[in-house]
Amino acid sequence: MMIKDGTSVSATDKPEDEINSRRTLLKGGIAALFTGIFSRDVLAASTAKESAVTPSVVSIEIFSAAGKSEKIVNIPKVIKTDEQWSKQLSVQAFKVARRAGTERAFSGEYAKSHGDGLYRCICCANALFDSRTKFESGTGWPSFWQPISSLNVVKSSDRSFGMQRDEISCSLCDAHLGHVFDDGPKPTGLRYCMNSVALNFVPRG
Repeated sequence: MMIKDGTSVSATDKPEDEINSRRTLLKGGIAALFTGIFSRDVLAASTAKESAVTPSVVSIEIFSAAGKSEKIVNIPKVIKTDEQWSKQLSVQAFKVARRAGTERAFSGEYAKSHGDGLYRCICCANALFDSRTKFESGTGWPSFWQPISSLNVVKSSDRSFGMQRDEISCSLCDAHLGHVFDDGPKPTGLRYCMNSVALNFVPRG
């Protein structure tokens, strides 16, 4: 075809304005697409982060210094960052309570302790064991035949090191305490084998 100045143009050629217009629309569509994806991902990440830091509510049995049950309360779990825990705990307590480590046998402060009182969580002070249920297991770790309350500890499966064991954790802050075995004395037949550094002994008041 011919335009006014006599230049020949094929039928497939497009005026420059039309080409630029289409390029602008295409760029705008791509930008909108990526903006939508980015906004969706940011929203999803924000929601996941908020969910991760929002503590769940757990039921805990509160005990007096004398070891008497006072009440059952529903309170949010204690959640802290690794940095906060590391500032609060000793290096060994952090390794055991927050990293599921194990102290050496016979090295713990409470392995042969016979004091009368309560053993509380080193991380959150949740009551865990009464000294009246403590016994000499000969294993080198403080051992108890039952927790002070089934509400205050959590049992979960532990398959580390190629073994099948039942891990015991604090239900209020998820601190690793030790493991429970079925070779304990009567009346329960259980042995709660705990790490001293995960506990804090408080004399009976």
